[in-house]
Amino acid sequence: MKLRFLLLSFITLIILGTFLPLKVRATSIDIFVNITPENPDPGENVNITLKSYVNNLDIVLISWSVNGKKVSSGIGQKSFSITAPRAGEETNVIATTSLPDGAVDTKIIIKPLVMVLLYQAMDSYIPPFYKGKALPSPDSKVKIVALPEIKSGSNLVDPKNMTYFWKKDYNNNQDDSGYGKNSFTYINDYLENSNNIEVTAGTTDQKYSSTGSINVGMTEPKIIFYKNDAKLGTIWEQALSDGYKIIGDEIIEAAPYFISPNDIRIPTLTWDWFINDETVNAPIYRKNTLPLKAQAGTSGTSKIRLEINNKYKIFENTVKEINVSF
Repeated sequence: MKLRFLLLSFITLIILGTFLPLKVRATSIDIFVNITPENPDPGENVNITLKSYVNNLDIVLISWSVNGKKVSSGIGQKSFSITAPRAGEETNVIATTSLPDGAVDTKIIIKPLVMVLLYQAMDSYIPPFYKGKALPSPDSKVKIVALPEIKSGSNLVDPKNMTYFWKKDYNNNQDDSGYGKNSFTYINDYLENSNNIEVTAGTTDQKYSSTGSINVGMTEPKIIFYKNDAKLGTIWEQALSDGYKIIGDEIIEAAPYFISPNDIRIPTLTWDWFINDETVNAPIYRKNTLPLKAQAGTSGTSKIRLEINNKYKIFENTVKEINVSF
């Protein structure tokens, strides 16, 4: 399993004079701009539409300019399409509306910004040398880190110098929002399969901002068996499959992925081993291991089962069984 992260790119709308998340308002009259999609990616087609509750835009001349060059004009031309620029670049769009009282410019800056959201369960166990990240299971503590890439002029703004507004499942989290708060921690609910986390990061002058969201799913803990070799230690490279053959004296080691706590030596977990449905005792000092010995001159099959439970979290439990031959 590889470390995965979610890279979200969004368009920030910067309005000269007034900033609105989803609309652009002209300075002196009631002309609004709707953007579709609201958060386009770099290179995506963007539709811009003018709207007014005071003036009839169907009977006036509307001209569109992009980066200072007039590209389109017509009576009642309220809509305009453009391709969003690459990340780190910006496109200046001006809609000039020729009203009876004079021409009015509505100015929009379309600037793709990058938002990286990383998440990890803080109390979820993973074995040594595991290349993936700890995934959240029921009642896990989850940490989200926002890494926005916002330019002011030619310089990147330090994420520590931004203001963050966090939402969990579309509800504002005031206590976790504020200046420099680029991380958010919560306990997931065992009744929900996933949680939606949203963050808006903005510069202190409110000229630039970027919004990102991520759905954090829930993973059930699982047990994987490995061979513990007397000379080589635990053979993490290869899990034991059903039908594994026991030769002589061997030790089976269990790794309970994504269960809490993240240190399985803490006596929060109960380990119940069974051979052919009969309880067997594991070593007190290493309850995640089970020594086995194949008697010379005998052969057959046995069922090995392990049940792990968290004493304080009723939904933190997992079971695994395999058949071994000897």
